[in-house]
Amino acid sequence: MEIILMHNVENLGRMGETVSVARGFARNYLIPKGLAVTSSEAHRKLVAAHLKQEAKREDARLGEARVLAARIGTLTCTLAVQADDENKLFGSVTARDIAGALHSEHASFDHKQVLLEEPIKLLGEHDVELKIYGDVRVTAKVNVVRS
Repeated sequence: MEIILMHNVENLGRMGETVSVARGFARNYLIPKGLAVTSSEAHRKLVAAHLKQEAKREDARLGEARVLAARIGTLTCTLAVQADDENKLFGSVTARDIAGALHSEHASFDHKQVLLEEPIKLLGEHDVELKIYGDVRVTAKVNVVRS
C-alpha cells in the first residue's frame, strides 16, 4: 500500500516521502496514529502545505536551540556528592543527575539529552556534551565537588 508520511518514522522514512508498506501496518498503526495518510492527489497537496508550515516551525526551533546553546556553553553546573580521600565518589554522577541540576538552574532538560559515555566517578571539573535539538550540541562544564 502506498502512503505519504506526515512525520518522520524511524526505519521507514522522513516526513513527506511516499513509501510502500504492508496494508495492515498502514491501516492499523500509521494512519490511526496520524503518522501517514493514503497516497492520493488531495493528500499530496495537504502534505505539501503541511511541509511548508513544518519548515517554518523547524527554523524557529533551531533558532531557539542555538540561543539556548550559546547560553549553556558559558555556564558551569556544580554537583555536591560524597567522596573518599582519594577523590573517588561513593556512587557516581549520572546523566539524570546532570539533567536535574541543569533543569533546576537554567532550562528544562531530559536525561536523554545529556551525552555521557559513562557515569562520572571522580571529583573535579568535567566537560559534558548536551544535545539541545537536532544537530545543535554544546559542551557544558560540570563541577563535581565534595559535600
